[in-house]
Amino acid sequence: MLLPMHREPAVPQPDPVVVIDDDVAVRNSLQFSLEVEGYAVRAYEGAGKLLEKADLPRCGCLIIDYNLSDTDGLTALGKLRDRGVRAPAILITTNPSPALRARAAAANVPIVEKPLLGNTLLEAVHEAIVGSAGASRA
Repeated sequence: MLLPMHREPAVPQPDPVVVIDDDVAVRNSLQFSLEVEGYAVRAYEGAGKLLEKADLPRCGCLIIDYNLSDTDGLTALGKLRDRGVRAPAILITTNPSPALRARAAAANVPIVEKPLLGNTLLEAVHEAIVGSAGASRA
């Protein structure tokens, strides 16, 4: 005889981490890694694909590659900000120039450099989400 399983009540889905990267291998590996850590993830191959969505994320965290095929990551972030997306963002790129570092700093966007080794990106995501939750309660 099978006994009924005890089921926990449904837990609200956490705010998503949105990954925007046109490299399918990077995008899929980031999605997998973040989901293993318990994050809900939405992944897009470009900013245009995300901007087509009616239900843009209002919180959570954005991970945006700087070198996208349809635009650069900071321009994409500007378009998202224009559409009301205030989620904290992290820019990922290889060998950022001083000018790019200055643009990112002016936009209050941390840069995590590729290759994405260790826990640097995961720590940045955690910090961004915890920091934005604390700021929204203040």
